[in-house]
Amino acid sequence: MVGIKPTDLAPTTAVKFVGAGTAACIADLVTFPLDTAKVRLQIQGEAQLGHGAQAVRYRGVFGTITTMVRTEGARSLYSGLVAGLQRQMSFASVRIGLYDSMKQFYTHGSDSCMPNITRNAIVNCCELVTYDIIKELILKYDLMTDNLPCHFTAALGAGFCTTIVASPVDVVKTRFMNSTSGQYSSAMNCAYTMLTKEGPTAFYKGFVPSFLRLASWNIVMFVSYEQIKRAMMRTKTSWESPF
Repeated sequence: MVGIKPTDLAPTTAVKFVGAGTAACIADLVTFPLDTAKVRLQIQGEAQLGHGAQAVRYRGVFGTITTMVRTEGARSLYSGLVAGLQRQMSFASVRIGLYDSMKQFYTHGSDSCMPNITRNAIVNCCELVTYDIIKELILKYDLMTDNLPCHFTAALGAGFCTTIVASPVDVVKTRFMNSTSGQYSSAMNCAYTMLTKEGPTAFYKGFVPSFLRLASWNIVMFVSYEQIKRAMMRTKTSWESPF
């Protein structure tokens, strides 16, 4: 929340763990339709590879959402939501909630092994690393204080960087998982087929909905996470020192 001082007590590991899982679920609730639309757009050209040209059903992220609501109902946008929330509570709480603790453990509170951590983490947790770097740079050069505008800007930047890095892998994964039996011998074969038959741009199919999904998810998640951490620590402090 704007106005919170950066001198607030540092959150405990338990607070980070619970806060991260809760914030990730909030982010999923807000952005799930964008993820559904992204997947529909990514697999739309799948049938065209081996069965001839077919009519394009979806055009653009908002056109996709509109078509789904009109033809399948609004509930189709949230198909698989329960599984998504379960995943966030078990997965995000660990990968996000424990990130700061692991970083402090390996750097011993300093920035000297940070480059190695960044290189090793960029593939698996690009959004965490870029959010952390952007936020630290903003604070280092006094561009903003450790408040809502800073968290929003860092999350938006993290979403953009993550989309650029993750889109090719995400598209191949989606195509491979939704392919018919025997269509591809492996994920690499799927990538090769996409490259030779559709060109390099195929790896960035659905880039706009992917960016909208990741950017909005990061904004909601990180902003919620920062505020939940602070609220939980204030509550913890008030319980321990009621007078």
